[in-house]
Amino acid sequence: MLLVIVAVVAAGCGNSNNEAKNSGSASPSPSAGASASAGAGAKDGKGITIAINTNIITLDPHNASDTHSISAARTMYEGLLGFDENMNLVPVLATEYKISDDGLVYTFTLRDNVKFQDGTDFNAEAVKANIARIQDEKNNLRLRRSFAKVAKVEAPDAKTVVFTLSEPYNAFLNKVAMAGMISPKALTESGADIAKKPVGTGPFKLKDWTQGDSLVVEKNADYWQQGFPKVESVTFRSVPENGSRIAMLKTGEADFIYPLPTEQASEVEGKDGISVIKTDSTIVRYVTLNTMKKPFDDVKVRQAINYAINKEAYIKVVKSGLGVKLDSTMSSKTQYYSQQTGYDYDLEKAKQLLADAGYPNGFSAEIWGENDSETIKGMQFIQQQLALVGIKLDVKSMEGGTLSDQINAAKTPEEAKIQMWYVSWSPSSGDADGATRGLFSSEMFPPAGSNTAYYKNASVDQWIADANKATDAEKAKAIYADIQKTIWNDAPWAFMGVDQIISGSRSTLEGVKVFPDGSINVLNAQVK
Repeated sequence: MLLVIVAVVAAGCGNSNNEAKNSGSASPSPSAGASASAGAGAKDGKGITIAINTNIITLDPHNASDTHSISAARTMYEGLLGFDENMNLVPVLATEYKISDDGLVYTFTLRDNVKFQDGTDFNAEAVKANIARIQDEKNNLRLRRSFAKVAKVEAPDAKTVVFTLSEPYNAFLNKVAMAGMISPKALTESGADIAKKPVGTGPFKLKDWTQGDSLVVEKNADYWQQGFPKVESVTFRSVPENGSRIAMLKTGEADFIYPLPTEQASEVEGKDGISVIKTDSTIVRYVTLNTMKKPFDDVKVRQAINYAINKEAYIKVVKSGLGVKLDSTMSSKTQYYSQQTGYDYDLEKAKQLLADAGYPNGFSAEIWGENDSETIKGMQFIQQQLALVGIKLDVKSMEGGTLSDQINAAKTPEEAKIQMWYVSWSPSSGDADGATRGLFSSEMFPPAGSNTAYYKNASVDQWIADANKATDAEKAKAIYADIQKTIWNDAPWAFMGVDQIISGSRSTLEGVKVFPDGSINVLNAQVK
């Protein structure tokens, strides 16, 4: 969900999976960890405030799907692997790994002398406990399907973990990077409350969380990477209103804001000690169309909606020109992207398709979205566009947690109340599977996943499985091309745009970065 998420992109994202397989081992990069002079320049006792546009929903690293929750969790949790600012895989709690020739056995060597924030040792048994929690169906965690092909986890010694898969899974390393390690002691003592009582190995630990308002994390004095973190605390403030975030940045109440309202980027850049930071992303904007509810069960209606929305105008009006038209199911920065053609703005074609589907005068429907300023602006734009072909939309904006509850309350497609949802998504795992399976597989209807279009195509389901088994990159690329073409023609989405990420920073702050997947990295944050 951008909910992610969270979720952005970099030049290296497209082949991060293959690069990871070929890298074997490496020392931590600055974005994952650090340098000997890391603490230089930091001011003792200084904390920073980051204003974000929506609420943090969960601190459970195994169940977070929106980018702000992922950002928050990553301040306190780490995985065996992680991502750098280009979404390439880097070693974190594992120093190296090996993959068997048949693609079934992954052997990780773990880092020495790492402890969880409660003093528990990080070791191979801790990894086993985390994977067991992820795989337990009773927990119903979002990461479970990412580890469904793990047949066995072994710990031959304290510093070695061996994963044996039931079949090849070419996105496995990226999924490993998404799995933050939780203290086994905390899992035993906190149980289901772990989402509110995080205990990881990360640079920060929880100080206070007022849901719907703010999250404060403080420095982990025993963090394993010497010299990190460089600030004493980080406060995430939920500020949905664009003007309020800008005001906080101008006054210094916030040191960093994300997103910076696109329409005000040119006004504040270079003024009042403010820097505007632009990042090409993997974040796609779209409207899900519930393919199991009338009138969206008719492909002609869905195609008509795509023709009826002027995507170029959307980029100019809603995104202030900071983005591009979405021309596939994923961003051009995402692994195995394949460009599609069609759905250029054509009102007459849209009207004809609606008439052919039996709706010559249009119809009425609801569109859901979060309650931040830019999302509301986007929904209102779509409302105005579709009104020109007789489609009358009722715009319903909700707080992120409320919206998530509404969507996930339906246990079957028949129970789902959602019709249209204006939302964004980025594959935080940095791979094509992350941009595809959770959104288009029929196994990923809510609450199991984010296929809120309730899209089901037997060929696509099979191709997703085939692509995951492919150990040859060219074969996987060809399969993903078929997937994208088929989904594009089936139009379970109104394909809108790809974001250019815009964030704002005070000139006194360094090191905070928004990664291409929309997650905020604070490891290198320091106050000048």
